[in-house]
Amino acid sequence: PGEPPPRLGGLTGRARVLHASDAAGLRARLPAADVLLVWDFLSDAVRDAWPGEGPRPRWVHTASAGVDRLMFPELVDSDTVLTNARGIFDQPIAEYVAALVLAMGKDLPRTLALQMSHEWRHRESQRIAGTRACVVGSGPIGHAITAQLKALGITTALVGRRARAGIHGPADLDRLLARADWVVCAAPLTEDTRSMFDARRFGVMQPAARFINVGRGQLVVESDLVDALHKRWIAGAALDVFEHEPLEPDSPLWTAPGLLVSPHMSGDTVGWRDELGRQFMELYGRWEAGRSLTNVVDKKRGYVPGN
Repeated sequence: PGEPPPRLGGLTGRARVLHASDAAGLRARLPAADVLLVWDFLSDAVRDAWPGEGPRPRWVHTASAGVDRLMFPELVDSDTVLTNARGIFDQPIAEYVAALVLAMGKDLPRTLALQMSHEWRHRESQRIAGTRACVVGSGPIGHAITAQLKALGITTALVGRRARAGIHGPADLDRLLARADWVVCAAPLTEDTRSMFDARRFGVMQPAARFINVGRGQLVVESDLVDALHKRWIAGAALDVFEHEPLEPDSPLWTAPGLLVSPHMSGDTVGWRDELGRQFMELYGRWEAGRSLTNVVDKKRGYVPGN
């Protein structure tokens, strides 16, 4: 609701474009659609509308990096090709993570709070260069975050689904968490990663560590994170994604000590919707010409393979 529609003027004369704002409208249009563009990627309308009689689109594109809302059996088991917005959000999210690291290391939230109360309080801040980071999630976003943190002088280890050149496997995760000053979660949401950051994992981290999640909210057991912050198992955290969005006004996350809350905005820079529209138009051109699509999701894994 309230989201501006994509700019698809380039399809004029090439395709008939129909819009649906809810599951009921989508259900009525699906049998006649060859292609489905999921523009509101936070909606469950596709999941609700997809089951039923009649043909379904041969290609579904979601204007998001994550595809977890589309991982329902009827779509996963179908012959429909699924693509995502891989490549659009990598650098913006990496910049946002770097900003969070600098903000927490340099104690900027407290500086702003002290300014609001007209209080002059000198402090010492953390030297960022020479610290260690563990980035969980070896897709393009994880790679971009790793490069950005290394540019700050941070020794960074990248963890993926399996070990390969330059990437650690899951067996190394606990060891890396125990040494990290910064733990950044940028993993896709799958059955293997759901709730992966829980009380045990926060307990593995050192007391000076900070945790950042820019992946999906369901990767974190939020009550365990709140508990870890209150018990000072870790020094702080920053969440840009949450199990339920928008975050409820009475959520304990708002007041958890050392926690920065942002409203799922890490990848959204000025002009991002236009970039998503252009990407879809490029993919549509390939589909129209009968060429193979890029950004094809492995529906069994829940992400685009590679890296």
